[in-house]
Amino acid sequence: MIWALPSESVRESAGDWGTSVWMALSLSLGRPSLSVSLSVVAPRRRFASIRCGPRDNRGPLLKGRILSSEAIQSIQSLKRAHRTGSVSLSLPPLRRLLKADLLAVLRELLRQDQCTLAVHVLSTLRSEYPPVDLTLYAEVVTALSRNGEWEEIDRLMGELEGIEGGYESDKALTKLIKAVVGAERRETAVRIYEMMREGGWGSESWQADEYVAEVLRKGLKRLGEEDLATQVAATQNSLLRVSRT
Repeated sequence: MIWALPSESVRESAGDWGTSVWMALSLSLGRPSLSVSLSVVAPRRRFASIRCGPRDNRGPLLKGRILSSEAIQSIQSLKRAHRTGSVSLSLPPLRRLLKADLLAVLRELLRQDQCTLAVHVLSTLRSEYPPVDLTLYAEVVTALSRNGEWEEIDRLMGELEGIEGGYESDKALTKLIKAVVGAERRETAVRIYEMMREGGWGSESWQADEYVAEVLRKGLKRLGEEDLATQVAATQNSLLRVSRT
């Protein structure tokens, strides 16, 4: 239905009453308006699920271990040299590292099961910072055993025969014996015992520690060396007699 507003002449003839009606009619009709409703659609956020996990079987970093930039660069250069078959080219920069950095490089390589490179770093430590630390040898032997590099264990232990010192720590010696016995290297265990005897172990110059003797005796017996285990047991008995007097 369309409403037509009265003309001006009609409004004048109607007087005040017509004016009032016209105003009321115009207010009721109102002005035509265009209403536009805009609906804003907020974009949906999509979240992608990301699974985080280790890239390989390497163990986690030890708590508190922070590698210096020099140590990281040395590890990277060693890996590159190992891929190209020229590990010896990385020896000079290793010699410029501090002992703490060399130790960090060694343990990081062991964590990554880079045994060949770890043995290389161990040789640098042995030459640059003597005497040898048997705890480091124990850690390397454990890693070699974990990766099935049995012959490398025998070769590494053979290097100890020409090295003087480093046997003062009974704790480190115990770790080395346990690592060799755990790898089931019978000949190497016998060689360690012979080196200990040649160094004066069990004498006044080098008194045998009771716990070291116990670990050595059990290890030799486990590997089938009954006679040597009996010799170590005799050393234990002498220790007991001395302690009782």
